Amino acid sequence: MMEKIVCESYEEACCTAADFFAQQLKRKPDSVLGLATGSTPIGLYEEFVSRYQAGEMDFSRARAFNLDEYHPIEATHPQSYKTFMDEHLFSKVNFAQTRIPNGEAPDPNIECAKYSADLEAAGGLDMLLLGIGHNGHVGFNEPASSYPLEAYKVDLTGETLEANSRFFGENEIQPITALTMGIGQIFAAKHILLLICGASKVEITKKLFEGKLHTDIPACFLLLHPNVTLVIDRAANGG
Repeated sequence: MMEKIVCESYEEACCTAADFFAQQLKRKPDSVLGLATGSTPIGLYEEFVSRYQAGEMDFSRARAFNLDEYHPIEATHPQSYKTFMDEHLFSKVNFAQTRIPNGEAPDPNIECAKYSADLEAAGGLDMLLLGIGHNGHVGFNEPASSYPLEAYKVDLTGETLEANSRFFGENEIQPITALTMGIGQIFAAKHILLLICGASKVEITKKLFEGKLHTDIPACFLLLHPNVTLVIDRAANGG
């Protein structure tokens, strides 16, 4: 069942989403949290940092698993998701442990197997933050006729590459593949928080909730999950 919370603004949506994570950490301080990158969660992570500095959130026993990472990419590259997470969150709060797929791994298949083993050893995800791409991808699970259950290397679609090209400089090589958490690992999360913000997400949001299960839209699998909370701002909800 999906609970839908419509917020008036992006800022309100981020505060609302932060409330759920704060409650999760109070219930279970050693929670395993799944985290996402991109422009949407930046405000949420700012809220995490603000609450941590105010003594309202404590991550000292929590572990974080990030959904995905480009491959190949150096960890220190300005556009790596490791850099993103360090800049926006990990360097500013006190997580006990963080895990991001290794974009520098010489063998991506071995790295994906190791990432999956690490996630299983951690006991799976207690709460998972997801956004949604304009083509309906979650993590880097791109539209397809079938989806791996565990972490894997994926070829990024032209639409995703175009959407992310603005982050790469004219002379920078943009990775065309990535390592991502599989649909099975996403679906196994005990609680999924789907954060959708901005007018550019109106069309994919409408398609997601039109009452059909589109097998070529990865996010549609969330409609079958027993515990999903959708936090959406009014712009993404169509006004």
